[in-house]
Amino acid sequence: MTRRYGIVGLGHRAQLYLDALAGDWSDAGTVVALCDTNHTRMSYYDTGLRLYDAADFPEMLAGIDALIVTTVDATHADYVVTALDAGVDVIVEKPLTTTEEGCARIAGAAARSSARLIVTFNYRYSPRNSAVREVLASGRIGQVTAVHFEWLLDTIHGADYFRRWHREHDKSGGLLVHKSTHHFDLVNWWLDSSPATVFAQAGLRFYGPDGAGVGSGPFDLDLTRDPRLKALYLDAQHEDGYIRNRDVFSDGVTIDDTMSVLVRYANQAVLTYSLTAYAPREGYRVAFSGTRGRLDLEVSERAWCSPDAAIDPTAGKNAEETYERLTVQEHWKPAEEIVIKQGVGGHGGGDALLLDDVFRGAGTDPLARQAGWRDGIRSVLTGVAADRSARSGHPVRFIADGLALRND
Repeated sequence: MTRRYGIVGLGHRAQLYLDALAGDWSDAGTVVALCDTNHTRMSYYDTGLRLYDAADFPEMLAGIDALIVTTVDATHADYVVTALDAGVDVIVEKPLTTTEEGCARIAGAAARSSARLIVTFNYRYSPRNSAVREVLASGRIGQVTAVHFEWLLDTIHGADYFRRWHREHDKSGGLLVHKSTHHFDLVNWWLDSSPATVFAQAGLRFYGPDGAGVGSGPFDLDLTRDPRLKALYLDAQHEDGYIRNRDVFSDGVTIDDTMSVLVRYANQAVLTYSLTAYAPREGYRVAFSGTRGRLDLEVSERAWCSPDAAIDPTAGKNAEETYERLTVQEHWKPAEEIVIKQGVGGHGGGDALLLDDVFRGAGTDPLARQAGWRDGIRSVLTGVAADRSARSGHPVRFIADGLALRND
């Protein structure tokens, strides 16, 4: 029997799932219902599907087998819990939720429900990140003792978090939750461990009305140049007042753009992590120190760009400066570069692997890439703990195998 899917939240991200179920994954199910708080935006997708106002969400659940959640982060918990309690399977975009309270609610609903919950951590499926997991599992560098992880968001991608609703902490949880949940999940998965203690420092240094970046360049995004973005946001803003292209240097920014985090894991490994949201290039470096050697991954996703890249990702992109390099060096041996096998499609073929797991089932995966609610909670709480530590100046400790925070 073909599964019936509903989608709640019809911003840009919903398109991935609509395209998948109308295309290569049409054998696995079909989208039958859509739900959003904005009727103008919902009408953009009106192709004969059943449309539901957010107030009628429970009614929508009665006609579907599985729910896809792509709403504003802070609303995830409400939709997830309601669906699980109705016995409806849930596929939810990261982050699973944004608060400690939301994590507890979801954990309770998952424990009492027979329905399944999948968190779509697509970074796990990227070939380079999967290759890291394979090398670590092989034991070539021995037991991992320390991880250094630096992530750079450029002035196209990074700035976009300060134009839209993510700039408001109560909606996104801040970048330590919204964005870093990806990175914390990767480390949890790479190490096969859970966080035990977090200490962090953070601040708003570049964006906002008093940021160091004021007057530093062209940051405006012209939504009229992209018909789809215009229809989803500019044409819909009269209904609810949501402005997709706010000035990144205006008042109202309540999230940080410069973050440093120290995490100790249950297996005693230590992570040093940083996120910068205004770099001139996009990419990341992660290094693992182990008892038998070292593993390094360096990725340059976009070496330089023009302001037009906000609409056209290829604008100003220099292919010669875009690369990924994975090297392993065991003690007393020369360094060896590991070949990263690429697939077809987004994220080096990783998106297709993720969608296979979501819509057809994970099957036997030695890398255990499909993520459930426990993975989602551990990654969210790492960000929540880091945010709390940065504001209080004190370390934050975990209990319950990384599924709750100690409040003392």
